[in-house]
Amino acid sequence: MTPRQAGERAAAVLDEIRTAVVGKAEPLALVMLGILAGGHVLIEDLPGLGKTLLARSFATTLGLDFSRVQFTPDLLPSDVTGAPFYDQRTADMVFRPGPVFAQLLLADEINRTPPKTQAALLEAMAESQVSVDGTTRPLPDPFVVVATANPIEYEGTYSLPEAQLDRFLLRVRMGYLTPAEEAGMLRARVDRAAPEAVLRTLSGPGEVLAMRAAVERVEVDDDLLDYAVALVGATRAHPHVQVGASPRGGLALVQLARARAVLELRDYVTPEDVKA
Repeated sequence: MTPRQAGERAAAVLDEIRTAVVGKAEPLALVMLGILAGGHVLIEDLPGLGKTLLARSFATTLGLDFSRVQFTPDLLPSDVTGAPFYDQRTADMVFRPGPVFAQLLLADEINRTPPKTQAALLEAMAESQVSVDGTTRPLPDPFVVVATANPIEYEGTYSLPEAQLDRFLLRVRMGYLTPAEEAGMLRARVDRAAPEAVLRTLSGPGEVLAMRAAVERVEVDDDLLDYAVALVGATRAHPHVQVGASPRGGLALVQLARARAVLELRDYVTPEDVKA
């Protein structure tokens, strides 16, 4: 798949998702960039703005195996990763996979659970594998985490540790609809006489991997790499930034710029891609 073909397929996926998620063009594009660049996305905003709907819509339209974890204060790490259990029929310990063994995992309200359970996702997000009882098990490919978080001022939330935040390629805010968009959303709901729009499946896991491979074929000039390094370095020296971007941040910036070039149907990166 060429970068142009990947961009056209990604645009078709976004058009389909916009029938269900109204008036969120920029957040939708950012999540698509995160998936193309092979990373994970944190959606942070108030309840009721469509965060969960957005994640489910991407799973359906991309044809990815989907699972959802509702993070609560009493959730255990084994509830996420899975755990061994005793099978009485065979008298053996058998591993029962947790919801993390999916191609797209929705980690809903990730900051409502204590750091110990949040940390259960660290290895999965960084290395696409899970280690339980001394055994390392690979996760499906592709593996994408779309996590939602309520603003930290909300009651009953735990702040995400820096190590966890660093695993996310993007942090996205949904925001409120304009009055015209909100009226359009209400009209669409009344007209279809069903709670949610039915989305078509336009892709599959193999095609998502092919689109990611197309991103790797996007050219990046040395001057643009120097520009990315300068931007990342500036965050480390700025007096108003408490924790500057890590080298992983520089890699994320370049990959997202390449993904944006694909979405713009180009096979080369421009300074505007890095700025975006």
